[in-house]
Amino acid sequence: MFGEGNAASSVFGWISIACWIVVYSPQIIENYQLESGEGLSLLFIYVWLLGDVCNLVGAVMAGLLPTVIILGVYYTLCDTVLLCQVYYYRWKRQTRRHVVPAHIPGEVSEETCLIANNRPADPSERLVPSITRIFVRYLAAVSFVSAAGVAAYCISNWLPNDDISPAVPDTKLDWHVQVIGWTSATAYLGARLPQIVKNFKTRCEGLAPGLFVFSILGNATYALSIIAASRDTDYLIRNASWLAGSGLTVFLDILVLSQFFYYGCISGQRGWIDRVPA
Repeated sequence: MFGEGNAASSVFGWISIACWIVVYSPQIIENYQLESGEGLSLLFIYVWLLGDVCNLVGAVMAGLLPTVIILGVYYTLCDTVLLCQVYYYRWKRQTRRHVVPAHIPGEVSEETCLIANNRPADPSERLVPSITRIFVRYLAAVSFVSAAGVAAYCISNWLPNDDISPAVPDTKLDWHVQVIGWTSATAYLGARLPQIVKNFKTRCEGLAPGLFVFSILGNATYALSIIAASRDTDYLIRNASWLAGSGLTVFLDILVLSQFFYYGCISGQRGWIDRVPA
């Protein structure tokens, strides 16, 4: 019975890792294409960064596997990349404003071209994906990432391992790790709130839904990997902070996705998300 639980825990764990490796990519690409990071709340990134730093410190203090620590470093670097994008594109816009020379009224200049290019295009002339196409695209991406996680588990199972006995979940409480864990959980939960508030103002423009799609799957499978390992009360109490940080965050991420599709639907007349030319 324990062996089956350990296998299920490993499968969920590998799927979670696969999700977290790609979770930042959609937003980083979105920022690059738009040359702007204004779709993201800075407070969201900073608080998420705090959660990732706490996760990294907790992994080091708990003496977890080097791969877990390397992933913690990777998450922290990705948060930093998002912050750098926001500030870099802000600086770039400020520089453009200062270097554009004055022009004679009525004369076509680089500035007037930029202004013209920034005006909303006619929805009938814009090739934008429908909600159905977006759903199918992300369903395919989620399926691929999940399959990659299962494949990683199978590969790790085939590799030679001298220790054939399953590891017994540790139920010993370390209050230092617990403080770090609950701080991380609070940060992950709190980070979503400023983003949700900002979405009411920006209507989710500049925000990549993939960031939250993979976050939902990553958090859900991470929580399942903990529960599948053992349902022992002491073990669950010891991991309560990680369960709370993952499980409760899923509901907030679902709320963000709901905002995205809601504003996408009501903005259809502007061709933002669900108007596809015939």
